[in-house]
Amino acid sequence: MPAAPSNFFTHLECSMTGARIEADAPQNLSPEGWPLLARYDLEAMKSRLDRDAIAARSAMDQPGFWKWRELLPVAKDEDVVSLGEVDTPLIYAAGTAAQIGATGRLWVKDEGRLPTGSFKARGLALAVSMAKSYGVKTMAMPTNGNAGAALSAYGARAGMTTYSFCPEDTPDVNVREIAAQGGKVFRVNGLIHQCGAIVGALKEQMGWFDVSTLKEPYRIEGKKTMGIELAWQLGWKLPDAIFYPTGGGTGLIGMWKAFDEMEKLGWIGSERPKMFAVQAEGCAPIVKAYEAGEEHAPEWLDAHTFAAGIRVPKAIGDFLILRAVRQSGGAALSVSETQIESARQLCGREDGLLLCPEGAATLAAAQSALDRGLVERDSEMVLFNCGSGLKYPLPDPARSLDRTKPITPDMLKG
Repeated sequence: MPAAPSNFFTHLECSMTGARIEADAPQNLSPEGWPLLARYDLEAMKSRLDRDAIAARSAMDQPGFWKWRELLPVAKDEDVVSLGEVDTPLIYAAGTAAQIGATGRLWVKDEGRLPTGSFKARGLALAVSMAKSYGVKTMAMPTNGNAGAALSAYGARAGMTTYSFCPEDTPDVNVREIAAQGGKVFRVNGLIHQCGAIVGALKEQMGWFDVSTLKEPYRIEGKKTMGIELAWQLGWKLPDAIFYPTGGGTGLIGMWKAFDEMEKLGWIGSERPKMFAVQAEGCAPIVKAYEAGEEHAPEWLDAHTFAAGIRVPKAIGDFLILRAVRQSGGAALSVSETQIESARQLCGREDGLLLCPEGAATLAAAQSALDRGLVERDSEMVLFNCGSGLKYPLPDPARSLDRTKPITPDMLKG
């Protein structure tokens, strides 16, 4: 992979206080206990980079989001850990749009096409690459499934040892995927934040680097590439609204950061999409805080939802999610289990797109937003399908036929 023309990454910054932190060693939270954000010399970058030339880079040399190397913190080619990433497709869902009464374009950004089948590949590719650059050998995280799968895959690629701690009801396919890629995986009789407490309690004793959501600064940098890629795919324009499945919220925060950076580079204008943070009714701490006008979201008790990826009772980056939602004029919305399943079936039936439950939640939220007048019906909307629907249980609708008996057309109807 050819080297980026230059590395413009300069330092880290506390997301709450703005304090500068040097990036000469692996970092977790700021000294005050807040997430850290990567910062770049955007002025120098602006005078030296051409966005269209970067976008035109060969997929063979710069696969997927790695084409945006100058906007990423990895300085050396040998530290890049790649599994053949792709630009995920932006798919027009015309049939689904008609069914929910949307007269504008309804797009699905299908992140299930990435390595390990989910958008977690973006964040973990960057986190593992940066950890490799610092000489980290062992990493650990709590996970609802897909993040652990990405950590184990990229960790194996980098020659690292990885530990993943999952809630006991994590889908079996995710647990087996983690193990098959060399990761050490444990089921825990608790939810993801309780798995995180195990990582926090043992990391010093075990020598783990904690790669939990927003407890290190580089997963955001991987996730922000969704925003860059989306702007490029839409001709350097942003849609009217983005619906994002929100657990820890790394991707929503990352995209909001990317929009700011691209504007400062002159790649896009000042317009912003309405950002909708989508949660399930059974675990909606961000929605509750949004509706109450609060900046922080208390822990959600008795969290439950089929959409396991957004079952995050307590998010350390809650204030960053809420700021982006409010600044954009968007909202935090919750949807029911019935709405999620109905949306999943609708998109599959009308457009042949198999959404994961978390992605289906964004479709349900888009319909709700239309019905409530939160977005105009002719708006251009983007739904983020964060993982492959094939990773989740599906109903078995097959009917049996006995080939030893005559089969008539009537038997095949319905």
